[in-house]
Amino acid sequence: MTTPDQPAPPPPTPGIPPRVPAPAPSSFVALQHRNFRLLWAGQLVSFSGTMMQSAAILWHVSLLVPDNRKGLALGMVGLVRIVPIIAFSLVSGVAADVLDRRKLMLVTQTVMAAFAGILALLTFRGLHAVWPIYLLAALGSAAAAFDGPARQSLIPNLVPREHLANAISLNTIMSQLASVAGPSLAGAVIALAGVGWAYLFNAASFLVVIAALLAMRHVKAAGGAQPTEMSLHAALEGLRFVFFADMIRATMLLDFFATFFSSATALLPIFAQDILHVGARGYGWLYAAPSVGALVASGGMVRLVERIDRRGRVLLWAVCAYGAATVVFGVSRSFWLTFGCLALTGAADTVSMVLRNIIRQMTTPDRLRGRMTSVNMIFFMGGPQLGELEAGLVANWFGATVSVVSGGLGCLVATLVVAATTPALRQYRRE
Repeated sequence: MTTPDQPAPPPPTPGIPPRVPAPAPSSFVALQHRNFRLLWAGQLVSFSGTMMQSAAILWHVSLLVPDNRKGLALGMVGLVRIVPIIAFSLVSGVAADVLDRRKLMLVTQTVMAAFAGILALLTFRGLHAVWPIYLLAALGSAAAAFDGPARQSLIPNLVPREHLANAISLNTIMSQLASVAGPSLAGAVIALAGVGWAYLFNAASFLVVIAALLAMRHVKAAGGAQPTEMSLHAALEGLRFVFFADMIRATMLLDFFATFFSSATALLPIFAQDILHVGARGYGWLYAAPSVGALVASGGMVRLVERIDRRGRVLLWAVCAYGAATVVFGVSRSFWLTFGCLALTGAADTVSMVLRNIIRQMTTPDRLRGRMTSVNMIFFMGGPQLGELEAGLVANWFGATVSVVSGGLGCLVATLVVAATTPALRQYRRE
């Protein structure tokens, strides 16, 4: 019914149905695609096992070395993980663009399950040296160097382009759920049953992803003309694309330098044992704290990511918050303040990570996604892993507190430098 001040709506045109407003997109629209749903659920279990093992390795190493070498020994875990990633990154990226990505994942997941099983077996038989842990961590990282590009490049083949941003946000939620569950379970398992069981649970978790990959049907092939063979030319093509694309290059540099300076995960056993005195259970919760904050932030990003207009500024402010929270964490002597600061680092990192991934995936042709991801893997994983080594060295010389505080300040300086030298990043807006 209309009022005298309201004109009556025009009559419908014969033969043309009236326009119906489009429904608002669901926050979980990508999960309606069966293949993505299978991968998402499988990764949730497998990532939980991986995070459980990562926490267990740091705890295990801290128990096997004397106190005066603990910081360096923990930092070495990051070094042995990043060296294989750097060594195989270009080859793994080309492999993800040349080979069937699903089949490549089947191989890498099987190999990583085997290495985790061997680590569990050695631990159950009584392991008193750290070098087997370093060796198996390095071998697992080599397999992960091939798994990461294949997995991330597979996602755009499982959902249509209009659902890709939602799939990336949901993948972030999945990884953060796993990052909360894995370390929390690790603390409980280590306290109740021992480190070996954490390794064994991780080995079993890979079987879930393998089952999910086998259950997929009619996976969309990668688009565009692909290189016909593994070649140096194909690898260099990926490098040229990454370093000549301003936004991709800037986000990768920001990611690397921020995480290099602010990575302090390797020092959490020192804070739990010697500063906060909270034991294995408290260590598990501290290790999971960044993921608690990240989980909350990722849930918000699913709904808000399409509404963020000034994405470049939000990205830069998020990284600044990450560095500031790290500084406060370093000087804290309260368990709950430390937990809160670590949670804030996770929330801030998640906001920046979702925006970075959307920029990269949307601006990269499908035929180059594997190579772009493999180069990004050097920055994304190299920053934290090398940062753990740097944090361990500084902690060994000046103490854990100095290491963490100086790292947070370094993160802030690096962010300001990237922002000042890349105007396009400051001005970047939603497309």
